[in-house]
Amino acid sequence: MAIYLPELDPVNTDFPSPETALADPNGLLAFGGDLRPERLLAAYRQGIFPWFSEGEPLLWWSPSPRAVFLPQYFRPSKSLRKFFRKSGYQVTLNQACHDVIRLCAESRGADETWITPEMICAYQAMHDLGYCHSVEVWRENGELVGGFYGIGIGGIFCGESMFSLADNASKIALWFFCQHFDLHGGQLIDCQMMNNHLVSLGAVEMERPLFMQFLSQQRDAILKYGCYEPQTLAVPES
Repeated sequence: MAIYLPELDPVNTDFPSPETALADPNGLLAFGGDLRPERLLAAYRQGIFPWFSEGEPLLWWSPSPRAVFLPQYFRPSKSLRKFFRKSGYQVTLNQACHDVIRLCAESRGADETWITPEMICAYQAMHDLGYCHSVEVWRENGELVGGFYGIGIGGIFCGESMFSLADNASKIALWFFCQHFDLHGGQLIDCQMMNNHLVSLGAVEMERPLFMQFLSQQRDAILKYGCYEPQTLAVPES
């Protein structure tokens, strides 16, 4: 069965409406364009993100439902709290974003990752411009063992990828960030498409109309001062 997709203009950053995305494959919307910061920002502000493998055309997606976390409701398990107290882990924000992006790619096999060299360069550039942010988990010896990165769009954090090289590292990164993001006025963490790992962390599904409502209300929100300043994150109270 042939799939007909609109091709993005190489110059302007317009996108088709997310409502026109395909149901199968879920959310496939358009192809082409590039990964310039202007286009990436335009995409995320409309609930659209790039996802493609090496050697494929640049594909753009807006699935329904979305996998999301509501940070104010995230609660870690008792076992995770107990593990953290003994772990010696330290959690930071925006201390090593370039490394987190690279490790998210390298921690997966070449046939498992969509984080191509082009994507790595694009999101590292987005970090340098202040749009892409990372959470890092460190061992006491200074080894970076887990974390994730994503794009901040007002009161929404659009998660891109996470990695874990030690027990529970990505879970602890998410736990710490949920409290931090909530305290600074963040409303929603978008994880794009549901998978078993996100289910295990407590992600829920949100249909496109409700997600787009959140996005339209929150994409121009201003978070409390210092939300994305490089810092060590406080141990969550809950």
